[in-house]
Amino acid sequence: MEAVTQNSPSPSLPRLGMPAPPFQAETTHGTIRLADFAGSWLILFSHPADFTPVCTTELVAFAQIAPELRQRNVELLGLSIDSTYSHIAWVRAIEQHFKTTIPFPVIADLNKEIATLYGMIMPGESKTETSRCVFVIDPNGILRAMIYYPLTTGRNTDEILRLIDALQTADKHGVATPANWRSGDKVILPPPKTIEGAAERLKAGYECTDWFFCKKELPKDG
Repeated sequence: MEAVTQNSPSPSLPRLGMPAPPFQAETTHGTIRLADFAGSWLILFSHPADFTPVCTTELVAFAQIAPELRQRNVELLGLSIDSTYSHIAWVRAIEQHFKTTIPFPVIADLNKEIATLYGMIMPGESKTETSRCVFVIDPNGILRAMIYYPLTTGRNTDEILRLIDALQTADKHGVATPANWRSGDKVILPPPKTIEGAAERLKAGYECTDWFFCKKELPKDG
């Protein structure tokens, strides 16, 4: 097998706005395909290894936000390159010692097929463990967001919830969200593309700092 070096990126790395790479995998909930999640949002995340402390805190944290994600029509799917038996033992240990049930499946990617397909292995950090990656896939199977964390840094699940809210708000209302935006905050209108549009924007009653920078409030049920 050809050695992987830091200067040889995978040719199949996913790209935002493109269809997420399809897969079929064995998980703690049986055989699962990416197509099984059609019609729902999906958070696919990888962890370096079972029975490790930071990964354990993350699995607990993802389990804690799972009900909130379900309310947003979002499913969770974990992955590492450990075996199904290792995953089952780890999940049971978490339930026993942390009093937390893991409600989502965890992929056993022993042959690294999905990890390679999604660019989860960073040879500069480890050639045998997946990095802490997060992929957000929309109901149409399009990859909408990617976040990569190093092995030493646990993820912030509050930020993942915020990201889902921002993506769904942008889709529903055709707007953008500013830095540090939270659900209920004002959103940003797309900038006008013509001089006439800029003039109309300034007269429309929005909160405008300049012709290209206008905010508005969304309906309370939005």
